[in-house]
Amino acid sequence: MNEPALPPPRSGAADGFAVTVGLDDLLLDSLARLAAAGEVEAACRLAGKACQLQRRSNERSAHRFNALLHRLTPQLQW
Repeated sequence: MNEPALPPPRSGAADGFAVTVGLDDLLLDSLARLAAAGEVEAACRLAGKACQLQRRSNERSAHRFNALLHRLTPQLQW
């Protein structure tokens, strides 16, 4: 599997934001892959928890997890 190269480490005030966005990207990709592997309910539960954790401190991040949750929900087999 071809994985994108990681950017070089940076220093400064913007690093915290860059790390957060990078971690969000990583988790969102992992959750989408978890769902694609048949674990849709687990992916939805984790996306919901991530959304809840981020909703007060990072609205943009919370929105991204919420969007994933809403994309995955129709795939649930209840």
